[in-house]
Amino acid sequence: MRNDFKELVKNISHTHEVLQGYASKFVNQFLSLRNWLFGYYIVEYEQNGEDRAKYGENLIIISGYGT
Repeated sequence: MRNDFKELVKNISHTHEVLQGYASKFVNQFLSLRNWLFGYYIVEYEQNGEDRAKYGENLIIISGYGT
C-alpha cells in the first residue's frame, strides 16, 4: 500500500508541474498581447489618425534639419 501512495503523490506532482507550466505560458502570451495592445492604443492616441504624431515635426525643426 505504501507504493500506491508514492505513485499517487508522483502523479499529482507531475500533473501539477505540467499544467502549471502551461498556465505560465498562456499567461505570458496574454500579457504580451495586452502590452502590444496598450502600445497600439497609445500610438493611435498620439497620432490622432495621422501617419505620424505632431510632436515629431517639432523635433525636426528644433534640430535644424527641417529648415
